[in-house]
Amino acid sequence: MSNGEAVYGFYIPTVTLMGIGSHKEICAQMKSLGVSKPFLVADKGITAAGLTQKICDIIKQDMGSDTVVYDETIPNPTDKNVEEGLALYNKSGCDMIITLGGGSSHDCGKGIGLVATNGGTIHDYEGVDQSTKAMPPFIAINTTAGTASEMTRFCIISDTSRKVKMAIIDWRVTPNIAINDPLLMMGMPSSLTAATGMDALTHAVEAYVSTIATPITDACAIKAIELVAQNLRQAVANGNDLGARDKMAYAEYLAGMAFNNASLGHVHAMAHQLGGYYDLPHGVCNAILLPHVSRFNLIANLQRYADIAVALGENISGLSLRDAAEKCLTAIQTLSADVGIPANLSSLGVKKGDLTIMAGNAQKDACGATNPRIPTLDDVVTIYTAAL
Repeated sequence: MSNGEAVYGFYIPTVTLMGIGSHKEICAQMKSLGVSKPFLVADKGITAAGLTQKICDIIKQDMGSDTVVYDETIPNPTDKNVEEGLALYNKSGCDMIITLGGGSSHDCGKGIGLVATNGGTIHDYEGVDQSTKAMPPFIAINTTAGTASEMTRFCIISDTSRKVKMAIIDWRVTPNIAINDPLLMMGMPSSLTAATGMDALTHAVEAYVSTIATPITDACAIKAIELVAQNLRQAVANGNDLGARDKMAYAEYLAGMAFNNASLGHVHAMAHQLGGYYDLPHGVCNAILLPHVSRFNLIANLQRYADIAVALGENISGLSLRDAAEKCLTAIQTLSADVGIPANLSSLGVKKGDLTIMAGNAQKDACGATNPRIPTLDDVVTIYTAAL
């Protein structure tokens, strides 16, 4: 492709509500979509925390509608979750989907919606823009500050037979309406706050160094990095710090705006394999891999990594460009340690003998296409080994 022959899309929900108390607007948004019978996708943790009933009660009181609930979603949602949820949706008579929770609920709901209108199985939609029909009307209510699945065109579903995570990247799975209310994030435990916060940071970093980054995604990514650096420690230390929760909600959404349009890189390509193979928490895998993949990528764009170091609060005055870029790596590792992220993959039970097969699968992951440096299979094994 010659210079100038490039088209860059920008995908976000039609409506996004932010701020304290924004979840109370769900019925107004349902009415704007012309729907009245919701199918709600959540998980057992969300239900145990009382949030599922909270949303059902609001809908019942305002609209008189009973909500059909599927809350069997697991942390790394699977093709089986999608099949079960789809079966319930198809017999429910519902006319829209609400997802409540973090990335697991949103991704599962997207998978259900995608197959509900397009047919087949979720496996048919692995890759980029494989669907032809819109999902049912879709509202995503977020309860974590990390994945940004409530506003993205990404849907990650584990294939239980292959033990890999399928990356479904499709503009039609972008929710119509996203709601980010920090009040719903207040009960999130510190470990989940840390993992999801580092997930948001990874989104922003990978988007900023992506080969298809634009000035729009750059602005979103850098601001997201600044907000994570300034607020994640406080949110982990005191989950009732509403100010920190609010700023982290903005951070994860901005990071989502960045990677939803600039895509990601090999941190995610590799983390997906850890999640698919070992069923490990996505945010923790990202956090452990981020400095190691960044070190590999460093020579591809020293200036960008120096910019990230500044956004993370590092002083690079008087340093060479290489030394300034190196500051990014130490800043990421320090933040991870401060919020309690495990130091390495070995502590999560990852075995050296599995690295080659995971590296091979990582090389096929769609997220790796925009990594700033092209790794060989041996390079990916080496990065996994360094993180081990």
